[in-house]
Amino acid sequence: MGSSDTLLARFLALHPKLIDLSLGRILTLLERLDDPHKRLPPVIHVAGTNGKGSTIAFMRAILEAAGLSVHVYTSPHLVRFHERIRLGRPGGGRFVDEAVLVEALERCERANAGDQITFFEITTSAAMLLFSEHKADVLLLEVGLGGRFDTTNVVAHPACTVVTPVSMDHAEYLGDTVTKIAGEKAGIFKRGAPAVIAPQEPEPTAVLEAAAERAGASKILVGAQDFNIHEAGGRLVYEDGDGLLDLPLPRLTGRHQHINAGTAIAALRAAGYGGLPARAFEQGMLNAEWPARLQRLARGQLAELVPPGAELWLDGGHNPDGGRVLAQAMADLEEKNPAPLVMIAGLLSTKDAVATLGHFKGLAHALFAVPIHNQLAARPAEEVAALARGAGLNAEVAGSVEQALREIAVRPWRAPPRVLICGSLYLAGEVLSANGTPPV
Repeated sequence: MGSSDTLLARFLALHPKLIDLSLGRILTLLERLDDPHKRLPPVIHVAGTNGKGSTIAFMRAILEAAGLSVHVYTSPHLVRFHERIRLGRPGGGRFVDEAVLVEALERCERANAGDQITFFEITTSAAMLLFSEHKADVLLLEVGLGGRFDTTNVVAHPACTVVTPVSMDHAEYLGDTVTKIAGEKAGIFKRGAPAVIAPQEPEPTAVLEAAAERAGASKILVGAQDFNIHEAGGRLVYEDGDGLLDLPLPRLTGRHQHINAGTAIAALRAAGYGGLPARAFEQGMLNAEWPARLQRLARGQLAELVPPGAELWLDGGHNPDGGRVLAQAMADLEEKNPAPLVMIAGLLSTKDAVATLGHFKGLAHALFAVPIHNQLAARPAEEVAALARGAGLNAEVAGSVEQALREIAVRPWRAPPRVLICGSLYLAGEVLSANGTPPV
């Protein structure tokens, strides 16, 4: 038996020379595997630009608190591929182990027989195979890119579909306007399945609502119109036509997580899980974890490099709207506990660095631009620093995250700083690995 790393490397060589978004290749492979996508537990299918993973994390935490077994499929991974496939079991799911993953990948490789196929298509087929053969009560399925032609959209009869906030990202594949992108995300809506639309800007909301109606969704729930989530008296209050939930504030940091929590609750209620005990929803707020999304690194090898009393935060947000909500979260922390904000940032060349980093103008005291390793699309640190200066930030270059942290540690600050590492999920994965705190 080979290793998963060896198999995954082989799959990259099968990639079609021309990118065409379609479902033909994966449907052919799934048919050869006896259609595992037709033998899944009830599926909640989640698309969107930002917030997909956090929304899924809230749903998983609530469902598991109620004693249900939950499969989860997300992408990309941060440190190891195995993070993409969580197999549900009583007492809480676990990432797929190496032997089980290798066996599924080998079966997919044999069935594919050397045909052209994308990495995401063949690995999603392996995930479908595992989800169909391991018992669970629910599958939380995250879209990889877009929705309409995304590989995960082979599920014909989901229990519920969800679209989290839509904004500009992957314009080269999905369209150069938010309305076009929303139209692609809306491709997951299915006849007879409830459609839940997170609170967002009016333009994508209108596109999504109209698409859900055309698809024949059995129920359409639109945030702020059909369900509401807000903070009151240090609690999180969720309201919809079925009643009110008075919940603790989420463990996940940031006001944007309130929206994700509300969307998760609306989706569970729409999918038929509204009757779960109230304590499951309460515990879900406290248990939900999603690595590299405003994650506080309080211990570990990198955490030891910050000055005494300083904070170290990590976030993988990498597009303009992600930068906006991250800056808002940092501003909220500043209001509660003032501290100089110092950023360490690395970005890909495919992302709008100026629009993403520009939200921190007037908020960040300094920015250290660092390289992202082993990524062909990574922007050189010098270029990130120049773009950050163009966005109004005081930026300089560091050779690595470690070097930046050591430099921060010897600088004079008016108070112990709040250090934020951000700009890319690939950088976040490097940081978690270097810190010795990979996702579990």
